[in-house]
This record gives sequence, C-alpha cells and structure tokens, in this order.
Amino acid sequence: MTDTATNAESYRVTADELRQFIERFERLEAEKKDIAEQQKEVMAEAKARGYDTRVMRKVIALRKRDSDDIAEEEAVLELYKEALGMS
Repeated sequence: MTDTATNAESYRVTADELRQFIERFERLEAEKKDIAEQQKEVMAEAKARGYDTRVMRKVIALRKRDSDDIAEEEAVLELYKEALGMS
C-alpha cells in the first residue's frame, strides 16, 4: 500500500468518525429541544393550576445547590437586610 493510499484510508476513517460525532451531537440537540419543550409544558400546566412558576424555578435552583451554601447565602442576606433596616 502506498503512502497516498494509507493517507486516503486514514482520512476516510477519520471522516466517518467525525460524521458520527456530529450526528450524535445533532441527535442530542434535538433531544434537548424536546426536553425544553416538555419543561415549558410542565410549567404552563403548573401555572394554569395556580402555582407561581417563578417561585417554582427558584425552588428547583435551590434543590440543585448544597445546603451549606444556601445557609451561608441566607445568613449574609439577612445581615445585609438588617444593615439596611429591611428586617
């Protein structure tokens, strides 16, 4: 096999692999779009049932965080509010 043939074969395999990565990524993008649409529908349903979706989103964000980080942030918030006469 010549160097040119080897390089051509190597390129073809690399191109196939690259195409597979791109197609996988595109499928994931489509799935992400579907999931985002489903999340939007869940929030719309919750809102229609009278829930405050803005507060729900905050609760969801809090559930992702470490409880020690939340407690520290709330303590600092209270300190700042007291300093400004808001408590």
